[in-house]
Amino acid sequence: MESKQPDTEKQSKYNDLEKMSTAELLSNINKEDQTIAENVQKQLPAIEKLVDVIVENMQKGGRLFYIGAGTSGRLGVLDASECPPTFGVTPDMVIGLIAGGDTALRNAVENAEDDTLQAWKDLQKYQISAIDTLVGIAASGTTPYVIGGINEARKHGISTGCVACSSGSPLGEASEFPIEVVTGPEFVTGSTRMKAGSAQKMVLNMISTSVMIKLGKVKGNRMVDMQLSNKKLVGRGTQMIMDELNVPEAEAKELLLKHGSVRNVLLDNLD
Repeated sequence: MESKQPDTEKQSKYNDLEKMSTAELLSNINKEDQTIAENVQKQLPAIEKLVDVIVENMQKGGRLFYIGAGTSGRLGVLDASECPPTFGVTPDMVIGLIAGGDTALRNAVENAEDDTLQAWKDLQKYQISAIDTLVGIAASGTTPYVIGGINEARKHGISTGCVACSSGSPLGEASEFPIEVVTGPEFVTGSTRMKAGSAQKMVLNMISTSVMIKLGKVKGNRMVDMQLSNKKLVGRGTQMIMDELNVPEAEAKELLLKHGSVRNVLLDNLD
């Protein structure tokens, strides 16, 4: 049986791109980008299911793993790396793995995504277990590295989800909790760093942010556990304390630096 062409590989609705003016290029790219949020919205029920599973597993001490190749892998690593500074969690709570290793974050690694066994080998270094959750990220939903990792994880009783941008994809079929945001043909045919990448970034933002909120890492609408890693974040934390405790800036900053986080200040100073 002939395999189905991924939605992400279909021909662009536009042609002769090189003949367009700069204004036409920007306008048409923007026109395509405006469809992304609507397509993400259609997958909210699927995203909800995956978020709830991740939260349940993390409450048991589990971790969240992302695996992907190319743009998809980079987006997973990006989302994982932003969780510690934003929510104050340890770096081993959300882990992003990319086919080809860290070298692939900046350079293409030949044939890295074609190895169906490598993802599971990579995951073994972290002793992945049944209380963890594995999310595969692949725009086309056909990446062997990702599908192989998902298949092996399921054999070991690990909860699996995916973020793909093609309907009825092999990755979606392999995953227990699939999310398939069908973004359609790219402006530049097959360039999934564009609409598909934007959709994946949106979904990953939703997943990690919702999970962390449900785990109590946000108070009200504030990042009370954020790491104070630069002057901007110290200033943001100081402002939060000023707002919550109605104290002058100097006192708020002193309290923040003494206690190390907004949460600790509030716990010590609010009834």
